[in-house]
Amino acid sequence: MSVVEYVHCVCIILKQNYFQYNHQYYQPNKGIAMGSPISSTLAEKYLQYLEEIYIKLWMESRKIIMYKRYVDDILIMYDQTKTDEIIIHNTINNIDENLEFKMTAEENHTISYLDLSINRNPNHIELDIYRKPTHMDIIIHFSSNHPYDHKLAAFRYYINRMITLPITEQARKQEWRNIIIIAHTNGFPEPTIQKLRTKLMNKRNRPHGTQQSQQNRKNGSTSHTMVPQYEK
Repeated sequence: MSVVEYVHCVCIILKQNYFQYNHQYYQPNKGIAMGSPISSTLAEKYLQYLEEIYIKLWMESRKIIMYKRYVDDILIMYDQTKTDEIIIHNTINNIDENLEFKMTAEENHTISYLDLSINRNPNHIELDIYRKPTHMDIIIHFSSNHPYDHKLAAFRYYINRMITLPITEQARKQEWRNIIIIAHTNGFPEPTIQKLRTKLMNKRNRPHGTQQSQQNRKNGSTSHTMVPQYEK
């Protein structure tokens, strides 16, 4: 398929953007259809295009020191001697009139990004686990008729996050207390969560390759590593 044919096909897909409301059909003047398999890909490609044209220049001039984006959440570190958050915010919002970026500045040297709370100290950065003020400790209840693995999925995520993120020991202990509270709130026996924590920590601390070696012994097979030798 040629580039012209590819673009033609994409245009056909994008024009099939209709919705129904109150027995009337409408076609938006801008944007792409929500729920379309191609929408997320096109949105990502467009953001990458804007980053290549605009953000790259800021990075090269060192006005922006660090730029990280996950889907539509962006974390920026900038040089205060060359720019400020107001200039960055206004410049980004003037790139495309159909795009609006909302800014959250750090408060007391702390800012949240995704599920992280980032605290900027004079000599180092401390990470903590962040939960929105609207967060509710509601997950699949232990008494529900869901598969057992499904009911533990949230705790598997919480515990893995707790033991893998480079947070302080105090923050780790506080997060474990939060996990136990969530377990009690949703009817989970505490020993069940303790057992899952031990299992996940043992798995993380297991030397690399141990599981595969055990599986090979179980299957009656052995593995060999060939190490080349060189003569001087």
